[in-house]
Amino acid sequence: MRARRAWRVWRAAAGAAALVLGIGAAPAAAAGLRPTWTVAVVDQASRRVLVLGAERPAALSVLGGPDRQLLWSWSADAAPDLADLDPGRTWAMPDEAKSRVRHGRRYLVTTASGGLAAVVDTTTGATVWAVDTGSANPHSAELLPDGNVAVAASGGGWVRLYAASLGPRSTAYAEYRLPGAHGVQWDARTRLLWALGDDTLTALRVGGTSAAPTLIVERSVPLPERGGHDLAPVLASPGRFWVSTTAHLWRFDPAADRFTRIRLADERAERDIKSVGDEPGTGRLLTAAPDHAGPCTWCTSVLTLHRPDGVRYLPGAQLYKARWWTSWGSGA
Repeated sequence: MRARRAWRVWRAAAGAAALVLGIGAAPAAAAGLRPTWTVAVVDQASRRVLVLGAERPAALSVLGGPDRQLLWSWSADAAPDLADLDPGRTWAMPDEAKSRVRHGRRYLVTTASGGLAAVVDTTTGATVWAVDTGSANPHSAELLPDGNVAVAASGGGWVRLYAASLGPRSTAYAEYRLPGAHGVQWDARTRLLWALGDDTLTALRVGGTSAAPTLIVERSVPLPERGGHDLAPVLASPGRFWVSTTAHLWRFDPAADRFTRIRLADERAERDIKSVGDEPGTGRLLTAAPDHAGPCTWCTSVLTLHRPDGVRYLPGAQLYKARWWTSWGSGA
């Protein structure tokens, strides 16, 4: 009954003109654009990254049994090529899932608070690169065009650019110290690596070589308030970024070094956002924030959409982040 009620809430909130993970029609569809419809979530309850594309109420159960909603999943626990990195420990509390395409192949870029950072080929499920960062509490990672991987670790207070292009267990890196490092994002337009910490958003210039990279500070911008957490590109406005802090959601324009507060319909939804992003084609915002209804204070079983607003419940899940799985299955 709860699943059916949740589904009705989701559909009613979306409206007839909105696309919600494959249901209805979107303004983008009328313009000839193809929305992605799919979302990747990091579920700490099942210790999996799940790629979801809901079509019917029966698909709401993502934690067991037949699941027409579940398009793809991955867990370090089930990856034999990661046995040497002790996934039982290092894959504790997974906290990031990004879709990245390089040379026509799609990769999952993921981290876990237990220490693991990894890049996974979504076609084969093979781990392309992985490292154990120890007790640094990595919170996000980014795949660069040359195959190297940037990792932001809040406990370690650093951003590292690993020379992952050297091999699947390469641990060579360049490091930039950043208190409370939570987010990292590559900007292909400017070829800058942006890093989000407790108090600043910093643009780093990558130098050196792929085998021996360097990180040089281009500039650093104070946050409008403390507690930087998520950093993501504004897909509808290339070159700009979503930035979440403890209390609010912001859009950052690097050209003006200006933060603009984004006001949501419910101001409470602006607090403690763990992940944020706009869907390609439709522009709908997807956020994940603690619902304070489960066993952990940082997790949620609710995915929230904005403009138009809607919610979707995943009973039993302990979600940390949720991201649009851009161009899933397109071969882009």
